[in-house]
Amino acid sequence: MNRQVRFLGEEDRVTCASLPDQAQYDSQFAKRMYTYNYRLFDRHQQQVISLAVLADEEANWRPSSYSYEVGGCRVSLEFPVAKLLDYEAQWETLEKTTNPFGLVVMAHLKTKATHLNPESRLQWKLSLVRRLFERGYSREDVLELFRFIDWIMVLPEDLARSFKAEVRSSEEAKRMRYVTSIERLAKEEGIEEGILQTFRENVIKVLQTRFGVASSTVVEVINGIGDQSLLETLFTNAITIGSIEEFQQFLNESTSGGGN
Repeated sequence: MNRQVRFLGEEDRVTCASLPDQAQYDSQFAKRMYTYNYRLFDRHQQQVISLAVLADEEANWRPSSYSYEVGGCRVSLEFPVAKLLDYEAQWETLEKTTNPFGLVVMAHLKTKATHLNPESRLQWKLSLVRRLFERGYSREDVLELFRFIDWIMVLPEDLARSFKAEVRSSEEAKRMRYVTSIERLAKEEGIEEGILQTFRENVIKVLQTRFGVASSTVVEVINGIGDQSLLETLFTNAITIGSIEEFQQFLNESTSGGGN
């Protein structure tokens, strides 16, 4: 996933930042970092900060630069790296920090650790949600962090029901007065639709970053899709496909049978 943010820099200049995150080894990752950087610079004509968040499980894979030289001309990019795997050895620090990113990292690490153990994932998901409500975050932060935890720590249907029941039961017993029930959050904020919209936006952002533009037709079709599994497939496809034309053909084939 590639995220772009804009913020005020020195002398109120708008500076762009690209923050791609990478979940698995990719020999072309450093080159893509360079591509994201120069495309943002070209589009916005502002200085660009690039930061790589590595969410893979290869301890020694830490790409931090890209360069090439030809005909006496040399170009290069060096970028800082955050390796989420490193935080496994800092679990106690993660438990104590009030930085919202700490919960994000904890959810990521426990999602990977419980890949083959859904019962353990259920317990960790409950634990992280409890921490979420204990830490005094704003309502907006709680909702955004809950969406992330719920999205990344996917449970089988029966355990997902157990998760909701456990939260509701604890709330009714007044053991967790700080917890707002999952059902009420979903009703008030439309969490399920919010997750789908996040997927749609991410697909569109990747297309715009890789190919410079996504046609209004493509955007309209993506925004009309309500199938999360299809959006996940399109997201992966947007990252790996060779051209916007190929993506549009894949999109047409995927939605022609009434999948949206």
